[in-house]
Amino acid sequence: MKIAIIGAGNLGLAIAKGILHTNGATTMYLTKRNTKSIKDWEKYGNVTVTSDNLEAIKNSDILIFAVQPGHFTTLLEQSKDLLTEKHVIISTITGYSIPKIESIIGEDKFIIRSMPNTAISVGKSMTCICSNELGKKRIDLAKAIFNRMGHTMEIPEDQMQAATVICASGIAFWMRLIRATTQGAIQLGFDAKEAQELAMHTCNGAASLLIESGSHPEEEIDRVTTPKGCTIEGLNEMEHQGLSSSLIKGIVSSYEKISHIKKG
Repeated sequence: MKIAIIGAGNLGLAIAKGILHTNGATTMYLTKRNTKSIKDWEKYGNVTVTSDNLEAIKNSDILIFAVQPGHFTTLLEQSKDLLTEKHVIISTITGYSIPKIESIIGEDKFIIRSMPNTAISVGKSMTCICSNELGKKRIDLAKAIFNRMGHTMEIPEDQMQAATVICASGIAFWMRLIRATTQGAIQLGFDAKEAQELAMHTCNGAASLLIESGSHPEEEIDRVTTPKGCTIEGLNEMEHQGLSSSLIKGIVSSYEKISHIKKG
């Protein structure tokens, strides 16, 4: 695959890392206004670093855009005459709709939106993907790219905003839960480093159990608890303090806020 990542910032480089470390590209272009900080990426041999976005587009088939939203319109305007039937356009830009992209480059292009989260840098992203009608023919290609860096799910575009809260911003909710578990462990006598290590790996284990087994969280809870046991006591106290309802309210509040911003 001939891939160009237009906008080699933190997200763009995380995507590049995932692709290159799994031999997912025949050639790769990385573009940035100031290329000095990414010049060492050319050590991979099949990577070209350039500040010329149009050069990268002309010499690539898959175009992954990871620029700032304010620059995307101008970039699409500048490049639309270079786009051919071979190009697959993958946008990682939050809030930039497919109809808006189509209004600039046309509906006769393979257009895909992807929304990875920051865990993409360690190959554990939950990436949501949607496409225009023509892009459905290339959706499996996009999934193959992002599955190299975690897990993907195809969703309707009208759910992308909600997915931003659950998966992208949602990383922060899980960080808070890990912090709370860490603080509990400290209160029980562990030092801060040990407490965080315990919390992180236990959280990772819980998620892995659900992923591997395909079971419901309550089923796994039943396997590690006994009626009237100490863990049940702890879970009941958490519910009494409103942990679940607070988390749900936080997610809904985030969604309402982002929806208000978009409308405004």
